[in-house]
Amino acid sequence: MKTILYILFGILSMLLFSCQKEEVVIVQDTTQNLTNSSPLTDLISRVSQNPTSNDNIIDSTSCFSVRLPVTVIVNSNNIVVASTIDYQTVQDAIDEFSTDDDIVNFVYPITIEYQNFTTQILNDSNDLDDALDQCDEDDGFDEIDCINLNYPIVINVYDSNNQLANTLTLNNNSQLYNFLENLNSNQYIAINYPISMINSSGNTVVITNNQQFEDSIDDSIDDCNDTPSSGGNPVFSEIIINGSWHVSYYFDDEDETSDYNGYNFTFLSNGTVTAIKTSTTINGNWSNYLDSGENKLNLNFDGSLLDSFEDDWRITEFTPTLIKLKDVSGGNGGTDYLYFTKN
Repeated sequence: MKTILYILFGILSMLLFSCQKEEVVIVQDTTQNLTNSSPLTDLISRVSQNPTSNDNIIDSTSCFSVRLPVTVIVNSNNIVVASTIDYQTVQDAIDEFSTDDDIVNFVYPITIEYQNFTTQILNDSNDLDDALDQCDEDDGFDEIDCINLNYPIVINVYDSNNQLANTLTLNNNSQLYNFLENLNSNQYIAINYPISMINSSGNTVVITNNQQFEDSIDDSIDDCNDTPSSGGNPVFSEIIINGSWHVSYYFDDEDETSDYNGYNFTFLSNGTVTAIKTSTTINGNWSNYLDSGENKLNLNFDGSLLDSFEDDWRITEFTPTLIKLKDVSGGNGGTDYLYFTKN
């Protein structure tokens, strides 16, 4: 009898231990996962980064900003830049004459602030040149500073098996930006919703999933002064027909960018497009138009090799060297992304 009891007790103990172990293994909802290459990750980084493009009139770079107040010299005139309002005074001094040098010089020392919120003191123009030389190439997409996130924000970090590895509480923009900038390519993260943000209209918006978060940021970009796509359809059409392009990012349920390596796309003003990869040439057509206030790019190609690209893509943002397209499926509600980068 005792032997039977011991056996039953042992089985019960193993079941209890198994249940307890299962309770702490939290498996991720993979539909809400993010990686360091996810479009939403990039958008959140631009929302949370230290703004660095607003003062480009004085430092000519979006790599860093110059802490105010600062004194600059324009055409032998000393101008005290005490607030962002004074940037216009500098612009007016530059525009005053057409025959002057229009060079903005600083009265040193100055303090610069990088996108990751670190600072550096520069003592002369040589220090400034060194700081500029160390900057990465600017992709043309600056901060999105007309949105404010409400903290704290809790983020779950998952391992390659989609099991919870860590939970982080982030309390400000600096912590969030630096966390995202240091994400490894093999890490998966998920935001612990709901969160909230204050949009460009000053309204508080409660966010409950990735798609809503991304849409809320996208919808606010046009209200930010730093949007590169504010020029409208004619500007886009002039950009896309200038030079050739390659696919730098394509996502359809998963990252499929590598499937289109080697293709070079040339868009012509007559509405035709040619994609060439080694000995393969694929012809098609394109059109740019407005649909319910949204800037769209329609693509069609002969054959089936590029049929994944055939859609009415929403043009979310563009610069002279990068075009970002997005399409939300009317069927399963999934979101596809297509980025063209100029060769």
